[in-house]
Amino acid sequence: MKQSDRPFYRVLKRELNRMVSRRLYFGVCIGLPLFCILFMNTIFGSGQMEDIPVGIVDMDQTATSRQITRTLAAVPTSRVAAYYADPIEAREAVQKKEIYAYLVIPNNFESDLLGGRNATLPYYYHYALLSVGVEIHSAFETVLQMLSMTPLVVAGASMGTSEQQIESVILPVNLEAHPLFNPSLDYSIYLDNPFFFVLLQVIVLLVTAYVLGIEIKFKTSDDWLAAADNNIFIAVAGKLLPYTVIFIIMGILGNYVMFGIMDIPLNASFWSVNLTTALFIVSTQAFGVFFFSLFPALSIIISIVSMVGSLGATLSGVTFPVIYMHPIIYYLSFLFPVRHFVEINQNILYGDYGFPYAWENVAALLIFILPALLLLPHLKKAALSHKYEDIE
Repeated sequence: MKQSDRPFYRVLKRELNRMVSRRLYFGVCIGLPLFCILFMNTIFGSGQMEDIPVGIVDMDQTATSRQITRTLAAVPTSRVAAYYADPIEAREAVQKKEIYAYLVIPNNFESDLLGGRNATLPYYYHYALLSVGVEIHSAFETVLQMLSMTPLVVAGASMGTSEQQIESVILPVNLEAHPLFNPSLDYSIYLDNPFFFVLLQVIVLLVTAYVLGIEIKFKTSDDWLAAADNNIFIAVAGKLLPYTVIFIIMGILGNYVMFGIMDIPLNASFWSVNLTTALFIVSTQAFGVFFFSLFPALSIIISIVSMVGSLGATLSGVTFPVIYMHPIIYYLSFLFPVRHFVEINQNILYGDYGFPYAWENVAALLIFILPALLLLPHLKKAALSHKYEDIE
């Protein structure tokens, strides 16, 4: 038998002909991943929040209040966008998201400060937007903490105390912050890579479900199985192989853009990241085959895999540690390939701690292939029964 006449190659050739016959395949398999690469590598801009608009309510109108305003405006994180006559007006601006925080300088602030009386500088910030709230809080604390020490410094200097002695009293313990793996506090360093693969996971699941589902939906499953000599494993493997290759190439390209062009720190070899990417693509396709074998109706499975794929952003543990979620959600997260992929990638990216710290996640990604294989007989039975063809 010629190699081209073998069942696997007949299925593969049949699928390649389908791919080149419709532009939809090019758009979904190549266009969308390229858009995700561009989107994730540009969404965070410089990687840090800068010029966040804030407001000032200056009810004191003194040299000290103007100095506070200039100092706050000099912080790169914030930008003094507006001045308000009273706190109510400023609060309404925060509610409208015209500004994200405002500082109130009360009446008699300068006199209270110089007189050694209790001087208060209240500030309010939008904390429903957690990332913005954290950045604004840090900027205000940096500026106002130094300001709160001014009376002690002035009083100590007037009594002839040296600056070093004053510092030892005010700040008896010096703190040094050393952010590990992301010293510049760049959002893109820890979000670009996992979020790109979360988006890619959704695409892989949808494409896997679609290319299998259209065989049943458009009543071509008999021809598909006939090309594979009724071997469902060959039918599925030959059909999915072109997409496997394309998505692995897209994943490698995404890694190259992130670690090569965008210069995201990488503490391991480039190929170790790509091997993990290939394993993730295969396990995600197996995940899609598993779900489709359970519900071999295109209209149903598209909704299911869309929901499952979108959960990956949360259950991957990037935005919130999974271990601190509800125990049921924590254990449920292990049923998603992207959870294990992120664990492996964080091990590689942040320190390359070695295989002993990642073998469980690698094994989990390989195990995802097993349920898909076990359900292939059910998929074959469903395709031959034709009972799912007319489900809308």
